[in-house]
Amino acid sequence: MAMLSNFDLIRRVPLFSLLTSEQAQGIANGVVKRRYKRGEAIVDQGATSNALFILLTGRAQVVTADARGREVILAVLHAGDYLGEMSLIDHEPHSATVRAETQCDVLVLGREDFARCLPDESSLAYSVMRGLVTRLRAADRQIESLALLDVYGRVARALLERAEDGADYKLIRKKVSRQDLAKAVGASREMVSRVMKDLEERGIIQTQPGGELHITERLAQR
Repeated sequence: MAMLSNFDLIRRVPLFSLLTSEQAQGIANGVVKRRYKRGEAIVDQGATSNALFILLTGRAQVVTADARGREVILAVLHAGDYLGEMSLIDHEPHSATVRAETQCDVLVLGREDFARCLPDESSLAYSVMRGLVTRLRAADRQIESLALLDVYGRVARALLERAEDGADYKLIRKKVSRQDLAKAVGASREMVSRVMKDLEERGIIQTQPGGELHITERLAQR
């Protein structure tokens, strides 16, 4: 690898396979090589790095963790895979940590150089890309919930994700279907109904006559 130029390395990455020679050279001029030791974080969940990372060698784990530090592996990345692209597209923090499982050699491309490869932000293509990133982030949260949270925790997260801010509470304007909620959290309708009943009896949620649901701050603290 040490004998190869940045241009040669770029040409070996599937992500850039359709670039013209001029475009590939432009990317090659903007990348830097980094080496990460086994166990070292390439990106951290909740942080921003403003770069695209392309694995040249090695293997890395995509990991998400809850507040207690419990982790679930979302994916394993290999040579040719890339990471950090979601944050570059939607300008949000990383949804997961990516940690080197073995020693990894990585190409790092900064935000400005990456942006030159993207369609204009006002274009339909860019809107589609942002929509896909939103779905991927939601999928990551769903996997994390199913792996790390009990049914109470999954119901709480699902309700909060559906809620909007009210005056002194959060609210869900449309009636919450127990069946749909059960499908969303991977539990039986009966179990979800018991959880919702318990939350109501404890005053954490309040169902209004028209079906609107009011949610107190105590739910977010669960």
